[in-house]
Formats: sequence, structure tokens, C-alpha cells
Amino acid sequence: MKTPPPPQSATSLPRAPRDDAHARSTKYLVMMAVRILCFVLMVLITPYGWYTWVFAVGAVFLPYVAVVIANVGKDVHETDVVPPEQTLPAATPAAPTGPVPDAGPTVIQISESPRGLAPHDDADAAS
Repeated sequence: MKTPPPPQSATSLPRAPRDDAHARSTKYLVMMAVRILCFVLMVLITPYGWYTWVFAVGAVFLPYVAVVIANVGKDVHETDVVPPEQTLPAATPAAPTGPVPDAGPTVIQISESPRGLAPHDDADAAS
């Protein structure tokens, strides 16, 4: 008998969108502060030399890098979906001896046929 997988834990859920947006905006603001620092150092440090060009490259290209890094979310992998049917215990058929007590909610499965194809009917196949 196949054992069902354990139910999905709340700790395996992805980060809340609000928390993810806060972390990404913090990364962006830190990188923009570094850009401003590069720009200020580029202008203030004299005599000008090769390091001036390094600060200029930082001031010019850090906005692009900051946007790319800020748009990358924390969760790069998707969690596996666990179908609810696998977490339900298997029902054992019992002989009806009286009124059947309410066993709880029933799982209803709906399947669709591909678009443009009629569903297969066993009554049509018999005729």
C-alpha cells in the first residue's frame, strides 16, 4: 500500500509579498546609496586618476544592477503541489447496518476533456 506524503507545512510556503517587496526595496535603496557615494567620491577626490573612472562606472552602471537585483525575488524554486486526495485516509467499505453518520466533506474531482473533443460516453460505445 502506498503511503501518502505528509501534508504541506506552513513553513514551506513562500515569503509574504509584503515582506518580499520590503526586502527588495531595501536592496535597491542600499545600492542607490552606494551610487550616490560613488558620484560624490568621483567629484571630490583630487587629483583625478584611474580611480575616478572606477567611481564613474559605479555611478553610471549601479542603477541598472540595482534594478536587476531588486526585481529578482527570494524564492527561485516553486514548492511541490500536494493534491488533497493524497492526504485523505482511505475509506474502508462497511456493511450498511443502519443510518450512515456524516463522514465529513466529500472530495469531488472534476476532469475536463481537451478543447474541441467530445467527452467519451460508455453508452455510445455499447451501441
